[in-house]
Parts: sequence; C-alpha cells; structure tokens
Amino acid sequence: MSSQPKKTNVVLIGAGVMSATLGTLLKELAPEWDITVFEKLSAAGLESSNEWNNAGTGHSALCELNYTVEKPDGTMDIGKALKINEQFQISRQFWAYLVQKGQIAQPEAFIRPLAHISLVHGEKDAAFLLKRFRALSESPLFRGMSYSNDPSILQEWMPLVMEGRQSREVLAATKIDKGTDVNFGALTRILLQQLAQNGAEVHYNHLVKDLTRTKEGLWEVKVRNEFGETENYLANFVFIGGGGGSLHLLQKSGIPESRGIGGFPVSGVFLVCDNPKLADKHNAKVYGKAQVGAPPMSVPHLDTRYIEGQKSLLFGPFAGFSPKFLKSGAFLDLPLSVKPHNMINMMKCGLSELSLVKYLIQQLLLSDEARLKDLQEFVPTAQLEDWRLIVAGQRVQVIDASGLKFGTELVHAVDGSIAALLGASPGASVVVDIMLDLLKRCFPQYMSQWMPKIQEMIPSYGIKLAEHPEMLQEIQQSTGHALKLI
Repeated sequence: MSSQPKKTNVVLIGAGVMSATLGTLLKELAPEWDITVFEKLSAAGLESSNEWNNAGTGHSALCELNYTVEKPDGTMDIGKALKINEQFQISRQFWAYLVQKGQIAQPEAFIRPLAHISLVHGEKDAAFLLKRFRALSESPLFRGMSYSNDPSILQEWMPLVMEGRQSREVLAATKIDKGTDVNFGALTRILLQQLAQNGAEVHYNHLVKDLTRTKEGLWEVKVRNEFGETENYLANFVFIGGGGGSLHLLQKSGIPESRGIGGFPVSGVFLVCDNPKLADKHNAKVYGKAQVGAPPMSVPHLDTRYIEGQKSLLFGPFAGFSPKFLKSGAFLDLPLSVKPHNMINMMKCGLSELSLVKYLIQQLLLSDEARLKDLQEFVPTAQLEDWRLIVAGQRVQVIDASGLKFGTELVHAVDGSIAALLGASPGASVVVDIMLDLLKRCFPQYMSQWMPKIQEMIPSYGIKLAEHPEMLQEIQQSTGHALKLI
C-alpha cells in the first residue's frame, strides 16, 4: 500500500468515450493540468463505448422516430429532434478540429457517411411519418430529407429491405444522405492514445474502490492496481464515467445529489450478418417504430456497420436482462445498488413500469424463430443461418423521484468537485455537448478564460444553428470535408 497519496488535478474513472472526450477537452483548455485515467479492464472502450456494444448511429434524429412525438392536437413536436441534431453538430465540429490539429490522423477509422432512413408499415404510421417529414423539413438542420411511399423509389433506397415484399403492403420511408456510421470504440482508443501522448497518465487494470472527501476539499481516490495493491490519489476534480458502473461510485461519494438515485439495467441483443452478398445489398441505417410498451432504446433498426475493417449488418435490439451493471460486472450489482434513500423511488418505478416489465419478460422468452420473424419485417428474405446472435452492452437507466429515465443524466456536486454520467441514448453521439455542459457546471470560474478556445474548437458554441442557416451550411461543409464525409 502506498503511504503517500499521489496528487493530480483531475481523475477520470473509466476509459470510455465520455472520459476520453472530457480529458481531450481539458488538455486543450488547461494543458498544464495533470490528468489521470483509471480503467478496470485491460484496454480502452471495452464496455458501452465498444463498437459491438452500441448502435454507432451518430444519433442526430435523422431517422430515430422516438425523438418526435405527435401531440393530442395532431401537431408534431420536433423539439427533441432539433436539440439532438444541434448537439451532434457540436460533436462533428470538435472531431473536425482534432483532425485539423493532427490529433486524429484518419477520420475514416471512426466515422463514415451513411444514409439514415425511417421506415414504417401501414396507413396510420405512413401518415405519421409524412407529418414528421413536413415538420422537420421546415428546419435547415434536416435539409435534404426525402419522403416516399412509392415502392420503386423505396427499392432504390433499400433493396434488401424491399426484396420479396408483397406488392399490396403499405410502406413509407424518409431518407437523408448526410447521416453517419460512427465507431465509438475506435474514436475512444484514438482519443486516449493521444491523451497519453500529451502527458496524461492512463492506467489499465486499475479498479477504483472508493472515493472520500478530505477536510481540505480534495477527493481521495482509492485504487487497486494490476498487482492487487492499493494506491491512493488526491484530486481536485473527479469524473465518474464508468458507464453502468458509475452508479455505485456515485453512491460511495456520499454527495447529497446522489441521494434517491437508483438504476435499472437493460441489455441489448443483436442479430449480426457477415455474409458479404447480403451486406452489399444494404447501405443505410433503417429505423422503424418501437413496439407498444417497449422502451425508447428498443426501436428496431437494420444497420450497416463497419467494424474491424469489415462491413456487417446488425438488426435489433432485442431486450435482455442481467442484474449486472456492466458486461464485466457482478450479479450483485443491482441488489447492492438498492439503498435506504433510493428504495422508495425504485419500488414506485417497479409498480409504474409494469408494461416495461411485461415487455422484458416477453423479450427474454423469444425463440430464434421469433427473432427471425421480427427481422423479416425488415428483411423478408432473411434466413436464420445467415445471422448470429451477439449480446451488446449493458445500459443502466436512471431512476429518481420522477420515475424511470431513458436519456443521459449528468449528476454533480454543488461545488463542482465531482460529477458522474448516468443513463443511455443518445449518449456517445452528443458526448461533446454533454462534456461542455459539465465544464460549465463544474468549472464556472474558468469559462470566461476558456471561451475563446472553446469557440475556436466549436465555432457554433452558444449559437442555435437552426436559426443561422448560412453558418450551418458553412460548418457542415467544413466539418464534412475534414471528416471525409463529403
């Protein structure tokens, strides 16, 4: 055991895309600060950030139907879609800045252009999609989107999806070509490698065991290293970015803001096709509508993915359940997260989310044939022998006094000395905006000093691009060229 704690300005817990992005931002804004990263696994991006553990959609609401809601009066609420698209523009700008600075040498290693398509079945959903299309088309953020219910046009857009369909089937779709496929695992590895080269200490096989506030206002971080020895670090600021594992560490911090917060784990299961003859017929991400009673993150989609140099197709997600909070977690993660201060909120949630419980049970009981039937809604000619099953990452949905939440939640101490990120989608796609929000909340005393650099990295920072179409077009062109998307 080390007798004297090691001092560092910043501790980042978890080597995922969240910590990687926050560390990269801080190295640009305060290069003199010491940054220390702890990851319990043997490499970066092995949990929620891994390319096999997330959809890699580059969520920008171009195809995700659950980001638009038809209100009782028949109008379409597109507020969430606009917000998420704006947030993704911020991510693009930061990534483009890193490319131009030479910190990302080959952007095609993590991002590729790919059409985003929304697909619906039946007259009712076709009417919804047309209304959604008209509402979104009024915003310059969604310029270039097309709508069609013509089978011949849909055949051009998604030949594999249209192959073998009944001619009388009512289908409608929207398509926009400026979507992306993002390999967040590759991006995470690139950023952490650059962080290490720029002076950050990145420690793998290091498990953070405890967090304690000192009388001086610092955070003492107790870590077990790869040799089983305990090391102690003193930090001015701690970020808990350990995916599902963040909740336990947030609870150990003891900050008042953590009280009442619980979590419910949901895993995803995907069907994967590596057959090049099939993969070559599909070049898009095609999103449908979620089943009645299904959670928002369960929206079915057929994705083209580029992973480890190979083009594959992924279909899902099918829901799974494990009490683990991480794929590498423990079966006691869920029961150990139940505390006196969050027990009531979790019980209330269990009673109010019976439809979700029913949905999860149904999903767990699905046979291979039942999954194939769902797949055939998207690929009518699909055969089970062309597809294999993989288990994706664990997502721990936040539970608080307001109930179960399906978004991404930032929790921080009132003095800004510690923060944790909880939740799921849209997560990684809007990571830069989330981390900039964290900087504003946790380092308000530095924001005026940092603002010129932030605006250099993200020219639209503080500006709604939807209200400045000329600036939006200029930024989309410049980031598109930098990221080799156009």
